[in-house]
Amino acid sequence: MKQLLLIGIGPGDPRQVTYEAVDALRRAAVFFVLDKGADKDDLVRMRRALLERYLPQGGYRLVQVADPCRDSMASDYVEAVRDWHGQRAALYARLLEQELADNEVGAFLLWGEPGLYDSTLRILELVRQRGVALSLEVIPGISSIQALAARHQIPLNRIGEPLTVLPGRRLGEQARIDNVLVMLDGRGAFAELEDAQLVIYWGAYLGTADELLVHGPLLAVKARILSLREEARRRKGWIMDTYLLRREL
Repeated sequence: MKQLLLIGIGPGDPRQVTYEAVDALRRAAVFFVLDKGADKDDLVRMRRALLERYLPQGGYRLVQVADPCRDSMASDYVEAVRDWHGQRAALYARLLEQELADNEVGAFLLWGEPGLYDSTLRILELVRQRGVALSLEVIPGISSIQALAARHQIPLNRIGEPLTVLPGRRLGEQARIDNVLVMLDGRGAFAELEDAQLVIYWGAYLGTADELLVHGPLLAVKARILSLREEARRRKGWIMDTYLLRREL
């Protein structure tokens, strides 16, 4: 039986790691880190810095491997993601068998909240289907959604209104937008909206030294946000952002 911790580490600020997460870090002997390539070295470096901050005495192993690439040009998005998850499941199964002894505790450090737009739980179910016996423990983390609301000093919900959370690729399908949180928007889907009643609360690299924040009427600020996104992507090689679209009452 492989013992595995899925530790939510927040959106980027190491001070937002919970006491429960720190306790979990101290229990783990092996940390598994996926390397997404040179353009995203920051993501590995930030995880290493977090471990050095909370485990200065060392005493753990870091297993770093290349992350399989998803086919971003595939015509069938769902099928491409399923194929990618299958590749990851095969990789995880091999790592757990080769790198984690039955008397050791392993861990994945997951951005934000493990249960919100993170595929690790789903992939580990595929690992189980491959015959690997797992004992899992999930440690919740602060999500980028919570960090966004805190930075902009706004409540996420309004009285009597639902709050919708969706990925950027589904934004254009909405017949009406009243209170919508958007994640995983690689192409800036908000730029296609021409609704003069919408206000946007946008944030990138939340909780880090590179944090970017913009708030205002969508039509007035969307060009600025697009410019900031492109500049940041060129400078860092990647961007991690989220935003709230809200209709003015």
